[in-house]
Amino acid sequence: MSTYIIADLHLSEDEPAITAGFLHFIEQQAIHADSLYILGDFFNYWIGDDDETPLHQQVAQALRQLSERGIPCYFIHGNRDFLVGQRYAKQCGMTILPQETLLELYGQRILIMHGDTLCTDDAAYQNYRKKVHTPWIQRLFLTLPLCIRRRIAQKMRRNSQYASSMKSEAIMDVNSLAVIDALNRHQAQWIIHGHTHRPAIHEINLEGHLHFRGVLGAWHSEGSAFVINENGIELIFFPF
Repeated sequence: MSTYIIADLHLSEDEPAITAGFLHFIEQQAIHADSLYILGDFFNYWIGDDDETPLHQQVAQALRQLSERGIPCYFIHGNRDFLVGQRYAKQCGMTILPQETLLELYGQRILIMHGDTLCTDDAAYQNYRKKVHTPWIQRLFLTLPLCIRRRIAQKMRRNSQYASSMKSEAIMDVNSLAVIDALNRHQAQWIIHGHTHRPAIHEINLEGHLHFRGVLGAWHSEGSAFVINENGIELIFFPF
């Protein structure tokens, strides 16, 4: 048995192949897992738990199958779906975890997170993140009619895509000191995150001790996951 960690599926009605790939992953792989962790940007955007689209219902039903079989599912908010709330989590049968969560699995201490908080060189994004995570702003946004929230979310996505196109690749990647700080604060051997869409396993030598940073890929044309079991930690890729 293994634990699976995924992120950055960016599920939306516009990408049915990715949804099909996710459902196939649930039916063929996650259904045999010890547990499943989703590290944010599960959806391309989220405007509130009351946005009950057919896609959201379909995904909730798939995740509910896991919980009904005794396979726990956990979720950490991403920068696109930070408004996923307890109502939808309950519908999915999943548990929402803190932004930084330390796991002890198969003898490994593994820190999991979405990863955007590690990108500290991108000052503009960090300022934006601070604003949209302000509780009163979130409460105000969620009081708006769904149609207005959807238009705001779509406009914000366009603005974000334009802003990203004007930034260097280095600025949008993680800051090495932020990674080391997170590893030290949690005394972790591994840190696993998504967000940057640069799948890899990086070695980090801290005072003669080897640590690792695992990065998940986005589900553009194939799926990716970390598989963790008694044999170790592996980054895998699979077709939809």
